[in-house]
Amino acid sequence: MRSGKFNRAEINLLNLRHNITEFRNFLPAGTDIMAVVKADAYGHGAEEIARESLQAGVAWLGVAMVEEGVSLRKAGINCPILVFQSPLDEEIELLFEYRLTPTVFTLHLADKLSREAVNRQAVLPVHVKVDTGMGRLGVFPADDALPFIVNLKDLPGIKAEGLYTHFACADEEDRSFTDLQLKRFLAVIRKLAEAGLCPPLVHAANSAAILEFPGSWFNLVRLGISLYGHYPSAAVRRKIALKPLLTLKSRIAYVKEVPAGTPLSYGSTFVATEKARIATVPFGYADGYNRLLSNRGEVLVRGQRAPVVGKICMDQFLIRVDHIGGVEEGDEVVIYGTQGREEISVEEVAETLGTISYEVLCNISKRVPRVYYKG
Repeated sequence: MRSGKFNRAEINLLNLRHNITEFRNFLPAGTDIMAVVKADAYGHGAEEIARESLQAGVAWLGVAMVEEGVSLRKAGINCPILVFQSPLDEEIELLFEYRLTPTVFTLHLADKLSREAVNRQAVLPVHVKVDTGMGRLGVFPADDALPFIVNLKDLPGIKAEGLYTHFACADEEDRSFTDLQLKRFLAVIRKLAEAGLCPPLVHAANSAAILEFPGSWFNLVRLGISLYGHYPSAAVRRKIALKPLLTLKSRIAYVKEVPAGTPLSYGSTFVATEKARIATVPFGYADGYNRLLSNRGEVLVRGQRAPVVGKICMDQFLIRVDHIGGVEEGDEVVIYGTQGREEISVEEVAETLGTISYEVLCNISKRVPRVYYKG
Protein backbone atom coordinates (compact mmCIF):
# COMPACT_ATOMS: atom_id res chain seq x y z
CA MET A 1 0.00 0.00 0.00
CA ARG A 2 2.76 2.41 -0.88
CA SER A 3 1.68 6.00 -1.36
CA GLY A 4 2.82 6.33 -4.95
CA LYS A 5 0.65 3.42 -6.13
CA PHE A 6 -2.55 4.69 -4.56
CA ASN A 7 -2.24 8.47 -4.64
CA ARG A 8 -1.94 11.04 -7.40
CA ALA A 9 -2.43 14.71 -8.11
CA GLU A 10 -3.97 14.95 -11.56
CA ILE A 11 -3.19 18.27 -13.25
CA ASN A 12 -5.16 19.38 -16.29
CA LEU A 13 -2.90 21.42 -18.56
CA LEU A 14 -5.79 22.42 -20.80
CA ASN A 15 -7.27 24.23 -17.81
CA LEU A 16 -3.96 26.03 -17.39
CA ARG A 17 -4.11 27.22 -20.99
CA HIS A 18 -7.75 28.23 -20.47
CA ASN A 19 -6.87 30.38 -17.46
CA ILE A 20 -4.00 32.08 -19.25
CA THR A 21 -6.20 32.78 -22.26
CA GLU A 22 -8.89 34.24 -19.98
CA PHE A 23 -6.39 36.64 -18.45
CA ARG A 24 -4.79 37.43 -21.80
CA ASN A 25 -8.22 38.44 -23.13
CA PHE A 26 -8.98 40.40 -19.95
CA LEU A 27 -5.75 42.44 -20.03
CA PRO A 28 -4.81 45.08 -22.62
CA ALA A 29 -2.51 44.12 -25.46
CA GLY A 30 0.48 45.99 -24.03
CA THR A 31 0.49 44.14 -20.72
CA ASP A 32 2.52 40.92 -20.50
CA ILE A 33 2.02 38.11 -17.99
CA MET A 34 4.55 36.71 -15.56
CA ALA A 35 3.58 33.19 -14.42
CA VAL A 36 4.53 32.82 -10.77
CA VAL A 37 5.86 29.28 -10.34
CA LYS A 38 7.50 29.55 -6.92
CA ALA A 39 6.95 26.78 -4.36
CA ASP A 40 6.99 24.17 -7.14
CA ALA A 41 4.23 26.09 -8.92
CA TYR A 42 2.05 26.15 -5.81
CA GLY A 43 2.36 22.39 -5.57
CA HIS A 44 1.56 21.72 -9.23
CA GLY A 45 5.10 21.03 -10.47
CA ALA A 46 7.17 23.98 -11.66
CA GLU A 47 8.79 22.49 -14.76
CA GLU A 48 5.60 21.31 -16.44
CA ILE A 49 3.63 24.42 -15.48
CA ALA A 50 6.44 26.67 -16.71
CA ARG A 51 6.69 24.93 -20.09
CA GLU A 52 2.96 24.92 -20.68
CA SER A 53 2.57 28.54 -19.53
CA LEU A 54 5.28 29.70 -21.95
CA GLN A 55 3.65 27.81 -24.80
CA ALA A 56 0.39 29.54 -23.86
CA GLY A 57 1.99 32.95 -24.22
CA VAL A 58 3.34 34.17 -20.86
CA ALA A 59 6.48 36.30 -21.17
CA TRP A 60 8.14 35.87 -17.77
CA LEU A 61 8.42 33.39 -14.91
CA GLY A 62 8.65 34.38 -11.27
CA VAL A 63 10.29 32.34 -8.50
CA ALA A 64 11.03 32.99 -4.85
CA MET A 65 14.57 31.64 -4.60
CA VAL A 66 17.66 31.33 -6.75
CA GLU A 67 17.60 27.53 -6.55
CA GLU A 68 14.11 27.49 -8.06
CA GLY A 69 15.35 29.49 -11.02
CA VAL A 70 18.39 27.25 -11.42
CA SER A 71 16.15 24.17 -11.52
CA LEU A 72 14.09 25.70 -14.31
CA ARG A 73 17.20 26.55 -16.33
CA LYS A 74 18.52 23.01 -15.88
CA ALA A 75 15.17 21.78 -17.21
CA GLY A 76 15.72 23.75 -20.40
CA ILE A 77 13.57 26.81 -19.64
CA ASN A 78 15.07 29.82 -21.43
CA CYS A 79 12.68 32.74 -20.82
CA PRO A 80 13.36 35.65 -18.43
CA ILE A 81 13.09 34.54 -14.78
CA LEU A 82 12.71 37.01 -11.91
CA VAL A 83 13.88 35.96 -8.44
CA PHE A 84 11.82 37.72 -5.76
CA GLN A 85 14.06 37.14 -2.72
CA SER A 86 17.61 38.38 -2.18
CA PRO A 87 20.39 35.94 -3.08
CA LEU A 88 22.88 34.66 -0.56
CA ASP A 89 26.47 35.70 -1.22
CA GLU A 90 27.29 32.21 -2.47
CA GLU A 91 24.35 32.37 -4.92
CA ILE A 92 25.42 35.56 -6.69
CA GLU A 93 27.52 33.72 -9.25
CA LEU A 94 24.52 31.52 -10.05
CA LEU A 95 22.57 34.58 -11.17
CA PHE A 96 25.13 35.12 -13.91
CA GLU A 97 25.69 31.47 -14.80
CA TYR A 98 21.95 30.76 -15.16
CA ARG A 99 20.85 34.17 -16.44
CA LEU A 100 18.49 34.91 -13.55
CA THR A 101 17.18 38.40 -12.85
CA PRO A 102 17.52 39.37 -9.19
CA THR A 103 15.41 41.71 -7.10
CA VAL A 104 17.48 44.58 -5.70
CA PHE A 105 16.58 47.03 -2.94
CA THR A 106 19.83 47.69 -1.04
CA LEU A 107 23.02 49.30 -2.28
CA HIS A 108 24.94 46.68 -0.32
CA LEU A 109 23.58 43.93 -2.58
CA ALA A 110 23.78 46.11 -5.68
CA ASP A 111 27.47 46.73 -5.05
CA LYS A 112 28.16 42.99 -4.75
CA LEU A 113 26.31 42.34 -7.99
CA SER A 114 28.20 45.14 -9.71
CA ARG A 115 31.58 43.80 -8.68
CA GLU A 116 30.69 40.32 -9.92
CA ALA A 117 29.43 41.78 -13.19
CA VAL A 118 32.64 43.73 -13.71
CA ASN A 119 34.73 40.63 -12.98
CA ARG A 120 32.74 38.75 -15.62
CA GLN A 121 32.64 41.66 -18.05
CA ALA A 122 28.88 41.25 -18.04
CA VAL A 123 25.77 43.36 -17.59
CA LEU A 124 23.17 42.04 -15.15
CA PRO A 125 19.56 43.21 -15.48
CA VAL A 126 17.85 43.74 -12.12
CA HIS A 127 14.39 44.68 -10.89
CA VAL A 128 14.11 47.25 -8.12
CA LYS A 129 11.46 46.49 -5.53
CA VAL A 130 9.79 49.32 -3.65
CA ASP A 131 8.06 48.70 -0.33
CA THR A 132 4.81 50.67 -0.55
CA GLY A 133 3.20 48.95 2.41
CA MET A 134 3.78 45.18 2.43
CA GLY A 135 6.59 45.56 4.95
CA ARG A 136 8.75 42.64 3.82
CA LEU A 137 11.32 43.56 1.17
CA GLY A 138 11.91 46.66 -0.89
CA VAL A 139 13.30 50.17 -0.87
CA PHE A 140 11.78 51.80 2.21
CA PRO A 141 10.41 54.36 2.52
CA ALA A 142 9.15 54.45 -1.06
CA ASP A 143 10.36 58.04 -1.46
CA ASP A 144 13.93 56.70 -1.33
CA ALA A 145 13.44 54.89 -4.66
CA LEU A 146 14.63 57.86 -6.72
CA PRO A 147 17.99 58.34 -4.95
CA PHE A 148 18.41 54.56 -4.85
CA ILE A 149 18.07 54.23 -8.63
CA VAL A 150 20.31 57.28 -9.14
CA ASN A 151 23.01 55.47 -7.15
CA LEU A 152 22.28 52.21 -8.97
CA LYS A 153 22.81 53.95 -12.29
CA ASP A 154 26.36 54.79 -11.30
CA LEU A 155 27.28 51.15 -10.61
CA PRO A 156 28.95 49.43 -13.59
CA GLY A 157 27.52 46.15 -14.82
CA ILE A 158 24.04 46.75 -13.37
CA LYS A 159 21.01 47.67 -15.47
CA ALA A 160 17.71 48.59 -13.79
CA GLU A 161 15.37 46.72 -16.13
CA GLY A 162 12.30 46.64 -13.89
CA LEU A 163 10.50 48.40 -11.05
CA TYR A 164 7.88 46.73 -8.90
CA THR A 165 5.94 46.57 -5.67
CA HIS A 166 3.61 44.09 -3.98
CA PHE A 167 0.14 44.66 -2.53
CA ALA A 168 -0.76 43.51 0.97
CA CYS A 169 -4.56 43.71 0.82
CA ALA A 170 -5.66 43.52 -2.81
CA ASP A 171 -7.81 40.46 -2.05
CA GLU A 172 -9.81 42.14 0.73
CA GLU A 173 -13.14 43.97 0.58
CA ASP A 174 -11.65 47.15 2.00
CA ARG A 175 -9.83 48.71 -0.96
CA SER A 176 -8.36 51.68 0.90
CA PHE A 177 -4.90 50.32 1.69
CA THR A 178 -4.36 49.02 -1.82
CA ASP A 179 -5.41 52.42 -3.15
CA LEU A 180 -2.82 53.99 -0.84
CA GLN A 181 -0.08 51.59 -1.96
CA LEU A 182 -0.90 52.25 -5.61
CA LYS A 183 -0.83 56.00 -4.97
CA ARG A 184 2.64 55.67 -3.42
CA PHE A 185 3.89 53.56 -6.31
CA LEU A 186 2.52 55.97 -8.92
CA ALA A 187 4.33 58.80 -7.15
CA VAL A 188 7.59 56.83 -7.42
CA ILE A 189 7.01 56.22 -11.13
CA ARG A 190 6.26 59.89 -11.72
CA LYS A 191 9.44 61.07 -9.97
CA LEU A 192 11.56 58.54 -11.83
CA ALA A 193 9.99 59.51 -15.15
CA GLU A 194 10.66 63.19 -14.48
CA ALA A 195 14.31 62.30 -13.86
CA GLY A 196 14.45 60.11 -16.97
CA LEU A 197 15.20 57.05 -14.82
CA CYS A 198 12.05 54.90 -14.90
CA PRO A 199 12.94 51.29 -15.83
CA PRO A 200 11.27 49.88 -18.96
CA LEU A 201 9.31 47.20 -17.08
CA VAL A 202 6.87 48.19 -14.32
CA HIS A 203 4.71 45.71 -12.42
CA ALA A 204 2.57 45.67 -9.30
CA ALA A 205 -0.52 43.54 -9.88
CA ASN A 206 -0.89 40.08 -8.37
CA SER A 207 -3.91 37.90 -9.18
CA ALA A 208 -6.26 39.93 -6.98
CA ALA A 209 -5.08 43.28 -8.32
CA ILE A 210 -5.41 42.06 -11.91
CA LEU A 211 -9.07 41.42 -11.22
CA GLU A 212 -9.81 44.40 -8.98
CA PHE A 213 -7.35 47.22 -9.70
CA PRO A 214 -6.87 47.93 -13.42
CA GLY A 215 -4.80 50.98 -12.53
CA SER A 216 -2.11 48.60 -11.30
CA TRP A 217 -1.61 46.65 -14.53
CA PHE A 218 1.23 48.67 -16.13
CA ASN A 219 3.13 46.63 -18.76
CA LEU A 220 3.59 43.42 -16.75
CA VAL A 221 1.44 41.55 -14.20
CA ARG A 222 2.30 38.66 -11.89
CA LEU A 223 -0.22 35.85 -12.16
CA GLY A 224 -0.01 33.49 -9.18
CA ILE A 225 -2.90 31.66 -7.52
CA SER A 226 -5.34 32.36 -10.36
CA LEU A 227 -2.98 30.78 -12.87
CA TYR A 228 -3.93 27.53 -11.14
CA GLY A 229 -7.66 28.20 -11.35
CA HIS A 230 -8.37 29.69 -7.93
CA TYR A 231 -9.63 33.13 -6.96
CA PRO A 232 -7.45 34.84 -4.34
CA SER A 233 -10.33 35.16 -1.87
CA ALA A 234 -14.10 35.26 -1.61
CA ALA A 235 -13.91 39.06 -1.74
CA VAL A 236 -12.44 39.09 -5.24
CA ARG A 237 -15.15 39.36 -7.87
CA ARG A 238 -15.47 36.53 -10.38
CA LYS A 239 -14.83 38.61 -13.49
CA ILE A 240 -13.44 35.72 -15.52
CA ALA A 241 -14.16 32.00 -15.56
CA LEU A 242 -11.30 30.09 -13.93
CA LYS A 243 -10.83 26.33 -14.04
CA PRO A 244 -8.85 24.57 -11.27
CA LEU A 245 -5.98 22.47 -12.56
CA LEU A 246 -5.58 20.00 -9.74
CA THR A 247 -7.62 17.01 -8.59
CA LEU A 248 -6.18 15.08 -5.64
CA LYS A 249 -7.00 11.38 -5.59
CA SER A 250 -6.41 8.20 -3.65
CA ARG A 251 -8.06 4.77 -3.59
CA ILE A 252 -9.72 2.63 -0.95
CA ALA A 253 -7.16 0.24 0.54
CA TYR A 254 -9.39 -1.71 2.93
CA VAL A 255 -13.06 -1.91 3.92
CA LYS A 256 -14.44 -3.48 7.10
CA GLU A 257 -17.47 -3.47 9.37
CA VAL A 258 -16.97 -2.63 13.02
CA PRO A 259 -19.43 -3.16 15.87
CA ALA A 260 -20.78 -0.43 18.13
CA GLY A 261 -18.22 0.66 20.69
CA THR A 262 -15.20 0.25 18.38
CA PRO A 263 -12.60 3.03 18.78
CA LEU A 264 -10.77 4.18 15.65
CA SER A 265 -7.31 5.63 15.04
CA TYR A 266 -4.87 7.38 17.38
CA GLY A 267 -6.30 8.64 20.63
CA SER A 268 -9.61 6.85 20.04
CA THR A 269 -11.22 10.21 19.31
CA PHE A 270 -13.94 8.48 17.31
CA VAL A 271 -15.93 5.60 18.78
CA ALA A 272 -18.64 3.97 16.68
CA THR A 273 -22.03 4.37 18.36
CA GLU A 274 -23.50 1.69 16.11
CA LYS A 275 -22.32 -0.86 13.59
CA ALA A 276 -20.36 1.03 10.96
CA ARG A 277 -18.68 0.41 7.63
CA ILE A 278 -15.20 1.90 7.65
CA ALA A 279 -12.78 2.35 4.76
CA THR A 280 -9.04 3.02 4.99
CA VAL A 281 -7.56 5.62 2.63
CA PRO A 282 -3.74 5.37 2.26
CA PHE A 283 -3.17 9.13 2.34
CA GLY A 284 -2.06 11.05 5.40
CA TYR A 285 -0.59 14.24 6.70
CA ALA A 286 2.81 13.26 5.22
CA ASP A 287 1.07 13.46 1.84
CA GLY A 288 -0.44 16.84 2.65
CA TYR A 289 -3.83 16.06 4.22
CA ASN A 290 -3.95 18.32 7.23
CA ARG A 291 -4.33 16.61 10.60
CA LEU A 292 -6.78 19.34 11.64
CA LEU A 293 -9.29 17.68 9.31
CA SER A 294 -9.52 14.75 11.74
CA ASN A 295 -13.21 14.08 12.45
CA ARG A 296 -14.04 17.15 10.32
CA GLY A 297 -13.07 16.53 6.72
CA GLU A 298 -14.98 14.86 3.91
CA VAL A 299 -13.92 13.10 0.71
CA LEU A 300 -15.79 11.79 -2.31
CA VAL A 301 -16.43 8.11 -2.96
CA ARG A 302 -18.73 6.93 -5.76
CA GLY A 303 -19.94 10.50 -6.18
CA GLN A 304 -20.97 10.93 -2.55
CA ARG A 305 -19.43 12.62 0.47
CA ALA A 306 -17.86 10.39 3.08
CA PRO A 307 -16.85 11.83 6.47
CA VAL A 308 -13.37 11.42 7.95
CA VAL A 309 -13.55 9.56 11.25
CA GLY A 310 -10.78 9.47 13.82
CA LYS A 311 -7.37 11.12 13.74
CA ILE A 312 -5.60 11.51 10.40
CA CYS A 313 -2.37 9.52 10.53
CA MET A 314 0.94 10.12 8.79
CA ASP A 315 0.09 7.77 5.91
CA GLN A 316 -3.61 6.93 6.24
CA PHE A 317 -7.02 8.11 7.36
CA LEU A 318 -10.40 6.49 7.85
CA ILE A 319 -13.80 7.32 6.38
CA ARG A 320 -17.30 6.09 7.09
CA VAL A 321 -19.11 4.67 4.07
CA ASP A 322 -22.30 3.10 5.49
CA HIS A 323 -24.49 5.35 3.33
CA ILE A 324 -22.64 4.62 0.09
CA GLY A 325 -23.59 1.36 -1.56
CA GLY A 326 -21.06 -1.13 -2.85
CA VAL A 327 -17.85 0.50 -1.68
CA GLU A 328 -14.92 -1.85 -2.18
CA GLU A 329 -11.15 -1.93 -2.18
CA GLY A 330 -9.68 -0.05 -5.13
CA ASP A 331 -12.50 2.49 -5.40
CA GLU A 332 -11.39 6.00 -6.28
CA VAL A 333 -11.33 8.60 -3.52
CA VAL A 334 -11.34 12.28 -4.47
CA ILE A 335 -9.80 14.40 -1.74
CA TYR A 336 -9.92 17.71 -3.63
CA GLY A 337 -11.90 18.01 -6.81
CA THR A 338 -15.02 16.74 -8.54
CA GLN A 339 -16.52 13.26 -8.72
CA GLY A 340 -19.88 12.82 -10.39
CA ARG A 341 -22.01 15.81 -9.42
CA GLU A 342 -20.23 16.45 -6.14
CA GLU A 343 -17.23 18.67 -5.52
CA ILE A 344 -14.89 19.26 -2.60
CA SER A 345 -13.00 22.39 -3.57
CA VAL A 346 -9.65 23.48 -2.23
CA GLU A 347 -11.44 26.62 -1.04
CA GLU A 348 -13.91 24.55 1.01
CA VAL A 349 -11.06 22.68 2.68
CA ALA A 350 -9.20 25.93 3.33
CA GLU A 351 -12.29 27.43 4.96
CA THR A 352 -12.67 24.39 7.21
CA LEU A 353 -9.05 24.77 8.26
CA GLY A 354 -9.26 28.54 8.70
CA THR A 355 -6.55 29.12 6.10
CA ILE A 356 -6.19 29.94 2.38
CA SER A 357 -6.21 27.86 -0.77
CA TYR A 358 -2.52 28.68 -1.39
CA GLU A 359 -1.46 26.80 1.75
CA VAL A 360 -3.67 23.79 1.03
CA LEU A 361 -2.16 23.41 -2.45
CA CYS A 362 1.44 24.01 -1.37
CA ASN A 363 1.14 21.40 1.38
CA ILE A 364 0.62 18.52 -1.06
CA SER A 365 3.89 16.69 -0.56
CA LYS A 366 6.35 15.57 -3.21
CA ARG A 367 5.70 11.91 -2.51
CA VAL A 368 2.33 12.34 -4.23
CA PRO A 369 2.99 11.82 -7.96
CA ARG A 370 1.88 14.64 -10.26
CA VAL A 371 0.18 13.27 -13.35
CA TYR A 372 -0.32 15.68 -16.26
CA TYR A 373 -2.98 15.39 -18.91
CA LYS A 374 -4.85 17.52 -21.42
CA GLY A 375 -8.56 16.92 -21.37
